[in-house]
Amino acid sequence: MRLLRRCERDWTYTLRDKCPKCGGETVSAHPPRFSPEDRMVKYRLLARGKKC
Repeated sequence: MRLLRRCERDWTYTLRDKCPKCGGETVSAHPPRFSPEDRMVKYRLLARGKKC
């Protein structure tokens, strides 16, 4: 089973590694899994630029 991917340039959804419209790289369109016991959430929020 393959997951949807999204182009960061034009927000086109595809199953490919490259966007069919612009040829740009695609990233996973799904958020990471959530876990209440996650000890690294503080560092991810700091890396994203949000206050914790």
